[in-house]
Amino acid sequence: MPSELSVHAVQKGPMEFAITDGGHEVTIDYPLPGTPGADGDLKGMTPLRLLLASLAGCSGSSVAALLRRDGEPVERVEVAARGRRRDEHPTVITDIDLAFTVVGDVDPERVRHALELSETHICPVWAMVKAGTPVSSSFTVVAT
Repeated sequence: MPSELSVHAVQKGPMEFAITDGGHEVTIDYPLPGTPGADGDLKGMTPLRLLLASLAGCSGSSVAALLRRDGEPVERVEVAARGRRRDEHPTVITDIDLAFTVVGDVDPERVRHALELSETHICPVWAMVKAGTPVSSSFTVVAT
């Protein structure tokens, strides 16, 4: 039986929203010309940056968990997510690049396999995003 997820968004400023899931809160904002905050004084991430953050966090945590499950001595995983956005409305992200840095004496082949599993089986955000937006990934292992 499918489970249900829900959040509640409340407007706090011209383009600022506080979004809660009942236990955690995230603030989003948007630099709309002619409104407070348009000069770069945003109260939170923009919605598209939050989408990239969700993808980076989901894929990074799944890669870290898979490597640890395989007994790899991973110290940490970092993910740089970059999206290119259209200028025309809707200003959707047209493609995304994920650059993973895996710190530890980790077998690169295990990292490659963990990335593949994250994309195809583990990370729901990656599965959803890639259905409509090309996502490429690369990795670097930094031995300690």
